[in-house]
Amino acid sequence: MRLLLVEDDLRVAAPLRAVLGRHGFTVRHATTGEEALAALDDVPDVVLLDLSLPDHDGFEVCSRIRRLCDVPVIMVTARADIRSRIHGLNLGADDYVTKPYDIGELLARIHAVSRRTRSDAPAAETPPPAKGPGGIELDPATRRVTVGGVDVVLTRKEFDLLALLAQRPGVVFRREQIISEVWHTSWAGNNRTLEVHVASLRSKLGNPAIVETVRGVGYRVVPEA
Repeated sequence: MRLLLVEDDLRVAAPLRAVLGRHGFTVRHATTGEEALAALDDVPDVVLLDLSLPDHDGFEVCSRIRRLCDVPVIMVTARADIRSRIHGLNLGADDYVTKPYDIGELLARIHAVSRRTRSDAPAAETPPPAKGPGGIELDPATRRVTVGGVDVVLTRKEFDLLALLAQRPGVVFRREQIISEVWHTSWAGNNRTLEVHVASLRSKLGNPAIVETVRGVGYRVVPEA
């Protein structure tokens, strides 16, 4: 698997590159945002993107990557606040990992986004558009979501999450099940990736009550009264 590592701190990049190499990755290293964008002339399978770069903010780099291609992007940063997480995911990042991280977790996340990307290939038969509660309409063929006739722009994982929950309003989906079906991995861990995606989804839908937290279990879409 070809991986683009965007990290300006050589004390971090050198050992990480060595570990990734031992796990079978072909790693290309960029130390600036401009180098990272130039490296997309040969699109990698995954991008690991640090946010604190010397020439551009990592958020800007992520946004520019999204305008160029659909490569999976994992933000790897010391910024652990919820606003940064949501902002990164809204810009199109596929995952968000905070430093310090466990290398096993990082490897699992890399493989998870790679599997998810491969599984995004169109199916032979695409389900028809469906209506959900609160005026939500989902079209799996175009991956378009509207609320009350107004388009809502979602990231890929946000759409997959909403489509999963909305297919059975009122039914509680366990956290482990959601991670398995949306992220295509059995790894759950103690990260807040799912919670961040739910928070972002609630904000974009304009009605936080539509996606309900069932404490200690998971989430559900609240059915129409």
